[in-house]
Amino acid sequence: MEKLRKKRFSEYELLALLSASSVLRKKRYFKELLYLCKRSKIKREKVYETILQTYLFAGFPSALVSLQVVNEFFPQKPTTVKNNPKLATIKKGTQTCKKIYGNKFDKLIDNIKSFSPELADWLIIEGYGKVLSRKGLTLAERELSVISILTVQKFDSQLYSHINGAYRQKVGEGKIKKTIENLELLGNTSYKTFGLRVLSKFINNKNNS
Repeated sequence: MEKLRKKRFSEYELLALLSASSVLRKKRYFKELLYLCKRSKIKREKVYETILQTYLFAGFPSALVSLQVVNEFFPQKPTTVKNNPKLATIKKGTQTCKKIYGNKFDKLIDNIKSFSPELADWLIIEGYGKVLSRKGLTLAERELSVISILTVQKFDSQLYSHINGAYRQKVGEGKIKKTIENLELLGNTSYKTFGLRVLSKFINNKNNS
């Protein structure tokens, strides 16, 4: 915990660490990182959007608990949110998903449909339409936070895909590597080891393609 206060973080580093501490349910780290976000004058909207999207990876209970804590540090009056019509959400979700997967988009959807048509639909509607297409964060910023989440959860193939997605959004190798390396500050060096192994695999494949 002491290392967090002594280290100087950029905005993307803090938001990525915040995501990871949320899905890991490391409450003390989460509160400390919220304090650092506030001290660094990161906008509430960015903090909120960063944690809101964690429900895709850790479920509603985790996101609900974390967002309650966010509201303690960044209070805001309740607002009424209008849901997007389904067709518009599907269109946005498809566009965003293609930005991440490129020419592998059709293969991805066909693969998921082969074992779960529902999840294939929800991937577009819920994941990429309702959540990852939202304003408040750039897609590059979202991808860095997703990379931190998938690293601490140790989802190999999904992490690889989102590292590729970050590259497609012009995120440099240095930023991705730094995002992964910072995760050892959450008290477990295996996060860093796992993430760098997947990153190295991606770089090797990219260089040999």
